[in-house]
Amino acid sequence: MRPNRNVVWQCYAVDRARRSQLNGHKSVLVWFTGLSGSGKSTIAHAVEQLLYERGIHTYVLDGDNVRHGLNADLGFSEDDRRENIRRVGEVGKLLVDAGLVVLATFISPFRQDRQRVRDLMAEGEFLEVYVRCDLETCKRRDPKGLYAKALAGDITDFTGIDSPYEEPDSPELVVDTSRESVDQAAQRVVDLLDL
Repeated sequence: MRPNRNVVWQCYAVDRARRSQLNGHKSVLVWFTGLSGSGKSTIAHAVEQLLYERGIHTYVLDGDNVRHGLNADLGFSEDDRRENIRRVGEVGKLLVDAGLVVLATFISPFRQDRQRVRDLMAEGEFLEVYVRCDLETCKRRDPKGLYAKALAGDITDFTGIDSPYEEPDSPELVVDTSRESVDQAAQRVVDLLDL
């Protein structure tokens, strides 16, 4: 997408540095990626609770919630998935600029899309957390019944079944929810943030 030449970026009197100073903490986008059912949202909400208790300003961008509004017009084709992540990356950038610790929970199956979001952010403002969980465990958990539908052919282009998931090459953190508890994983994310 090319920006319109008639649109000019506006600078604000209160910038990110001043917002961080007011909040008493830095802002960052924590990007949770992994298969459906791996525990991304569960861990993000546990992290948010821990940060809330410390007085840290947060916001969870949840994959399902975003598709109810901002991205309601998108399906699950490869192109729509890429656009979903592009839009969410832009929203995440705005929320980081607002001074928040943003916890984004998206399967985001393609490395290139995750890299595009990373490239939007300043150095150190994007932390990729790979929520690793083997496919069989995710299928057993299946909290939304999506694997069962995909295996029955009711859902197509489902990540892990008939659409690929590209594991991160070098995430800032890997948590393995088939071996770690939610509390352990959440604490490791909080430790990574070092707020």
